[in-house]
Amino acid sequence: MTLNWVLSRKRSALSSRAAIIGEIRRYFHEEGYLEVETPLRIPAPAPEAHIDAPSSGEWYLQTSPELAMKRLVAAGYDRIFQICRCWREGERGRLHLPEFSMLEWYRADADYFSIMEECEAMVRSVAGAIGSGGKVAFQGNEIDLMGKWERITVADAFLRYTRYSVEEALQEGMFEDLMVTDIEPRLGLTRPVFIHDYPASLGALARLKADDQGVAERFELYIGGLELANAFSELVDHVEQRSRFIHEQEIRRSHGKTVYPMPVRFLEELPHMHPTAGIALGLDRLVMLLLDASSIDEVVAFTPEDL
Repeated sequence: MTLNWVLSRKRSALSSRAAIIGEIRRYFHEEGYLEVETPLRIPAPAPEAHIDAPSSGEWYLQTSPELAMKRLVAAGYDRIFQICRCWREGERGRLHLPEFSMLEWYRADADYFSIMEECEAMVRSVAGAIGSGGKVAFQGNEIDLMGKWERITVADAFLRYTRYSVEEALQEGMFEDLMVTDIEPRLGLTRPVFIHDYPASLGALARLKADDQGVAERFELYIGGLELANAFSELVDHVEQRSRFIHEQEIRRSHGKTVYPMPVRFLEELPHMHPTAGIALGLDRLVMLLLDASSIDEVVAFTPEDL
């Protein structure tokens, strides 16, 4: 039998990946976080309009462990993290796999700015521990991790990088296209960037800002033009959350998509949840960044095409 040379050549990358995961776990354990495991197969994913969960019998494979982890927070677990597998239909490309690894964590009595600071500390700690030091080279860019990380609002990013205001982009149905073509490739090329304060309509599970109800307390992290993480100050108002889920279900229905069941138990337990912030970080992409890999295929053992 012929040796699988493609798989064999990944040994160095997979060894580095294992070291990175080990350092992530070390960081969170030292910060007092409890590592948890939640089911991968669930009866009802969050009914977000543009994220599609693969079916598994009458249930679904999770697109994120978010709902189960927030139920744990509501039950009194104030600092939890998880490294797990997630699935999303129709996602395959240089930066996407239909099955991928997610790092997700939640902290009670925190907001999205607190999670920004923690995310920054975690990435710096992991990069330093594996020998990357204060700078990483990624696809021709040298990125300073130790200096001040940039923070820019979505509104300011549209004014800086496009000919449209964020309101105009939403009205013309161009928000996502402009983000992908004009904004994202310019983010984090010399230092990491948190882009924050998304339009309220783009934060289905996020708390709205107290002084501006048109803006959600949401951020995304970009390093080297690569989107790494998505985070919120979590919405804990179960009535408002149900209303938003119904709206998302209506959008899915109008687009001819599967309308997921309402996650009833999550909504029932949400009133017990303290003000909390949470974040989902693409683990495969973090490994790509730290290893200067041009494709996600380089940092996983198997792709769908290899099976």
